[in-house]
Amino acid sequence: MLKQRVITAVVLLALLLPALFAVSPWPFMGLTVVLIGAGAWEWGRLNGVGSLRAWLGALLCVLSCVMALQVGWVRNTPPHLWLLAGAMWVLLGAWMIQRGVSGWALWPRTLRWLTGLVLLALAWLALAQAHQKSVNFLLSVLVLVWAADVFAYFFGRALGGRFFSIKLAPSISPGKSWEGVLGGIVGVFLVAFAWVAFDQSGASAMPSFFTLIMEKGWWVVVPALLFMSAMSVMGDLVESLVKRSAGMKDSSGLLPGHGGVLDRVDALLPTLPLAMMLVVWI
Repeated sequence: MLKQRVITAVVLLALLLPALFAVSPWPFMGLTVVLIGAGAWEWGRLNGVGSLRAWLGALLCVLSCVMALQVGWVRNTPPHLWLLAGAMWVLLGAWMIQRGVSGWALWPRTLRWLTGLVLLALAWLALAQAHQKSVNFLLSVLVLVWAADVFAYFFGRALGGRFFSIKLAPSISPGKSWEGVLGGIVGVFLVAFAWVAFDQSGASAMPSFFTLIMEKGWWVVVPALLFMSAMSVMGDLVESLVKRSAGMKDSSGLLPGHGGVLDRVDALLPTLPLAMMLVVWI
């Protein structure tokens, strides 16, 4: 298993890193639209729509991304689209977690399927637009999510259950604790301070997500980082809930040793469009 994880990680990095830093944005957009299409296929399987519709969902998601590119939304997305994405994630995510695993199955299957396709397409649009802004901006959002995840894991392992007797969401993800959530928040703030210092050193010509919100003052920075940390956790919980509803451990086996695409990007699905929402509207 460890060997599989390492090989898969090396292959992904070998593909993604050259595309990320390429002069032209096309390699990165092309590679990521394939990945988001794979995620759409996994989403269809998780929601039991059948093999044909799962493939159709992947095609619809890819075509939606291509259409957004054709109409110029990658460079200039209508601001209200980010508000829509934010509202969908906050309201839908909160509703799903409150209702639990059994509540998700009460939705009409087609509605569940189509809602996921819309959110996946919005996530790709945010990813592509963040890349267009600058590699520094995109990486700062990605590292925010990774820091929240890594710090949450280690804080949860070391302190889980010591201060809070109640688990975060035991019926959805029994391993997650409130201590882990607080550790993730600490990690996000540490990364934010370090990244702003990096930007101020002149090492990057383009500002990061952290620098852009820091310019608005502490009254914006603190709630924005708390919000992003919380939504990172929500993305993880939402995918775990859907997998439990489907009775599946992983979203697929497309990435040997790592599960599926959705298993690797679950926390990014809400945070990418929400980062764009905060930057555009604040």
